[in-house]
Amino acid sequence: MPRSLQVKGLVWLSSGERNFGGPGRIALLEAIRTEGSITGAARRVGLSYKAAWDAVDTMNNLAGEPLVQRTTGGKGGGSTHLTARGERLIENFHLIEAEHRRFLDLLSKYARGMPDEIHLLRRLNLMKTSARNQFVGKVTAVKHGAVNDEVELEIAGGQRIVAIVTHASTENLGLKTGREAFALVKASSVILMTDGGKVKLSARNRLSGKVSRVEPGAVNTEVVVDLPGGGAVAAIVTVQSAKNLGLKVGDPVTAVFKASSVILGAED
Repeated sequence: MPRSLQVKGLVWLSSGERNFGGPGRIALLEAIRTEGSITGAARRVGLSYKAAWDAVDTMNNLAGEPLVQRTTGGKGGGSTHLTARGERLIENFHLIEAEHRRFLDLLSKYARGMPDEIHLLRRLNLMKTSARNQFVGKVTAVKHGAVNDEVELEIAGGQRIVAIVTHASTENLGLKTGREAFALVKASSVILMTDGGKVKLSARNRLSGKVSRVEPGAVNTEVVVDLPGGGAVAAIVTVQSAKNLGLKVGDPVTAVFKASSVILGAED
């Protein structure tokens, strides 16, 4: 995690549901002012002739008046130039941009004092998945195999999750000791045991905690188990299985799932 954070952003103008323009389109207008032609301006900003005119037409339409005008004929064969409205748009955009930079600088000063919170907000914004169980921790061990690797992740409370992933996935995700990563496990992949220490199973992952919620449905029941350290794991079991186990809030229980049921991820 970086020791110093900076907040960055770009200014975009919009009209209704359509993007009016941002730095790229303003740069195109400035290039038209400098070059005096769409061809030269397009080349300057790295657009095709058609793309440049499409952008200009869009801006003209959304502005309700021309920002760019083209003159034809004459000794020079015609030219393209900005209108007074186009010139004013460039000036005002840069004023808005300067105020935006000042705001971001101020926000960055606050962000430097709360890196953990900023990091968490970014993670919450990015993490959209159907997997009910999401754990964040640090890689404590990586055992390489010919095809698959075994990756161990320590989560809050000191409990550990083991995942089996391909060697290529380990490399692509940059998984190594000390690296922060997250593990995803579907609730339907979790088995619950009330006598976890007495039963021998091939499943590698066993997270012990206490039942915090039992929510029965028509066919299945969702059981949520609070873990040491503030985390939780959810399991989907049949209504009959929940009755057979006699699960109720406060009961000690162990959540079990295979290493192959764990999906690992890491932020860039």
